[in-house]
Amino acid sequence: MRVQLAEAITAEASVRQYHVYRNKQFKMANEDRLKQIACDAIDAKMTALKALSQDIWNHPELCYEEKHAHQVLTQFLEENGFSVERKFHLDTAFRAGPNNVKSQGDGPNIAVLCEYDALPGIGHACGHNLIAMLGIAASLGIQAALQAPEFTGSGKLTVMGTPAEEGGGGKVALINKGAFSDVDLAMMAHPSQFNLKKPIFLAMTEVTIRYHGKAAHAASHPWKGVNALDAAVMCYTNISHLRQQMHPAWRVHGVITKGGLKPNIIPDLTELHYYIRTPTDPEMLVLKDKVLGCVEAAAKASGCEFECEFGMSYSSLVTNDVMATLYTENAQRVGIQQETELAKVLKAGGSTDMGNVSRVVPGLHPKFYIGTPASGHTPAFATQAKTEEAEHCSLVVAKALAMTAIDFFLKPSLVQQAKDMFHKDLEAEKTAD
Repeated sequence: MRVQLAEAITAEASVRQYHVYRNKQFKMANEDRLKQIACDAIDAKMTALKALSQDIWNHPELCYEEKHAHQVLTQFLEENGFSVERKFHLDTAFRAGPNNVKSQGDGPNIAVLCEYDALPGIGHACGHNLIAMLGIAASLGIQAALQAPEFTGSGKLTVMGTPAEEGGGGKVALINKGAFSDVDLAMMAHPSQFNLKKPIFLAMTEVTIRYHGKAAHAASHPWKGVNALDAAVMCYTNISHLRQQMHPAWRVHGVITKGGLKPNIIPDLTELHYYIRTPTDPEMLVLKDKVLGCVEAAAKASGCEFECEFGMSYSSLVTNDVMATLYTENAQRVGIQQETELAKVLKAGGSTDMGNVSRVVPGLHPKFYIGTPASGHTPAFATQAKTEEAEHCSLVVAKALAMTAIDFFLKPSLVQQAKDMFHKDLEAEKTAD
């Protein structure tokens, strides 16, 4: 009797295991079908997407002046089944969501971000035309998956146009206006010389330093003057000497923007413009204090008064490991291999207002190769950002982002894991030495 019972239990367990296996196989097959649907949707619009990138590249616009890019992007979304809210908090920002999707349930709101401003003089030398294109492409892929009969998850897609990344802090302004209050995860990608799942983007603080002295004739009455140029030169030199004791990852770089009017007039006003950068936000507080010491010392030595005007401040990027891991897996499926050479992995880039977003919600901001060793913010990079090769690389990344979003829509537990990691990362930064 015991043997028969044991056999019955074994048989019942075997049936349960079989059903568990079949359910897993169904879910995996369903997940694969949805990801294929997303990739096919991007391929179906490839020609139109490339034309969109070319159009933005051919009409470079500076921060907060992106009227053409704003128009063509929002029009494209509307023509492809999205409801668009133009002038979303800012004149050249927008928010959109797909029409005709299933009940959104209580799943995550995943935001795909687009950038589209250019640089003065060298146009799209940061490749924001590609960022805009791939953001729209990824959104088309996600839209198709959400609309598919096979979709069994829940959630909401938000496409957000974020202007003025190049020094204007468009995302910072959007954060301050509550644009991310209902967002659970945010993602985008940035063109580069390498494929990096967790690139280093530095915290950055902009500061303008002014010295006020007293004008006098430099030949007849120099003793009556207070030389503001001496203060500016000493400030510049002080900061240069500070670099000897700076952490290797810290950066301070600047220029003298006003140095006087004529040699025979002792300058009564000079001005310097600096960027201060560090790998983390807490380090920024330390370095900023050291720089201010250099500024004040020059004022005392020269007898000048000084003022510091702090401009835009970008936080360092905190890449969410859960999001980065899923992105890497999906990127491999479409043929993207992440860089492993340590010197490239640890190479610090510039700064981005996506860093500020990554401290409000879990964020993903990988870099991707577009076929050139040229660095961003150069004419060579701007030229490459218009090529078919760069567009192809961007659309492959769009597929990886769309597939990553699908993972989160289908597996709500992953969203909570990402949020737990988000809080853990921010807490760890506070206690880091």
